[in-house]
Amino acid sequence: MAKVLVVDDEKLIVKGIRFSLEQEGMEVDCAYDGEEAVNLAKQTEYDVVLLDIMLPKLDGFEVCQAIREFSEMPIIMLTARGEDMDKILGLENGADDYITKPFNILEVKARIKAIIRRNARKAKRADKQDNRMVTAGDLKLDREGRRVFVGDKEINLTAKEFDLLELLACNPNKVYSRENLLTFVWGNRASETGDVRIVDVHVRRLREKIEPSPSDPKYVHTKWGVGYYFRA
Repeated sequence: MAKVLVVDDEKLIVKGIRFSLEQEGMEVDCAYDGEEAVNLAKQTEYDVVLLDIMLPKLDGFEVCQAIREFSEMPIIMLTARGEDMDKILGLENGADDYITKPFNILEVKARIKAIIRRNARKAKRADKQDNRMVTAGDLKLDREGRRVFVGDKEINLTAKEFDLLELLACNPNKVYSRENLLTFVWGNRASETGDVRIVDVHVRRLREKIEPSPSDPKYVHTKWGVGYYFRA
């Protein structure tokens, strides 16, 4: 559920905006002066702040500046029609967009939804980027490019060594038995033979390539009598 903060000292306007946004399934908080707006923004990371310029205590520009000191939450300024300088100042103080008064509530909802969609896409791209790269100390594993680095040095791994490291590194501190690793990395047909020594051999080779001291591993650890795990 999207969270919106509406800031305006005209209570009828706030009431109308709140009703309309709640009809869209949004959660709406309201503030009627600048200080209250800043305090609410410190307590909650809103998806959008709808901010009027003419406010008691702190004006909209001051509120925008204050919020930008601790958050990048999107801010839409409400400006008087024809006041181009207000629009410019709003953008220079960190606002993301502006709407002129008097406004059509349909435009307000459309602008809010557009910002929420845009931020959702950004978050999705960021998550995808985070999932692509696994980092632990000096070790970096690029899942998409299937490349491994220790410090600035790229480590050449075989396909199975990479698969083994990827499985362990993406599930840190989870202990896998040799039988499970044989199934997950080499497939069901390999697991049917039951020859788990192939896992031990690949772990030994992997340690020789990525560990500063293979006999005292930093990344791929042994849980004696159980199997192997990756310590993040």
